[in-house]
Amino acid sequence: MAAPAFTHPRTTSRRRALDILFAADVSGVAAAGVLASESDVDKAARAIVEGVVAHADEIDGLIRGYADRWALERMPVVDRNLLRIGLYEILHEPSVPAGAAVNDAVELAKMYSTEDSGRFVNGMLARASREHPAR
Repeated sequence: MAAPAFTHPRTTSRRRALDILFAADVSGVAAAGVLASESDVDKAARAIVEGVVAHADEIDGLIRGYADRWALERMPVVDRNLLRIGLYEILHEPSVPAGAAVNDAVELAKMYSTEDSGRFVNGMLARASREHPAR
């Protein structure tokens, strides 16, 4: 995925984490295996992937609960993994402002997914940040 000319380092890490989680999702290889095979993963991207993996049951359970009429498995792969990244950061990374996590996920959805993905990701993550304000 090509990066815009100037991005915040955390945005770059989120994009890299998305690359890894996407590759794992479409290949059926565990994210830890994809992560281990990559040599150019910065510390923040590695922490995001490891955090998503460590909290996968909780995160996917929330997505299923929030996704009215959408099965997790039927969501676009990019959207599903952006939701995982965003929820991990909202729930488990108190140093990351929830608004920044939501905004980056929405922007990445607009860049790499469907026409409606930005609104969908925004709605899901905004709900999560409202329902889980104390991190």
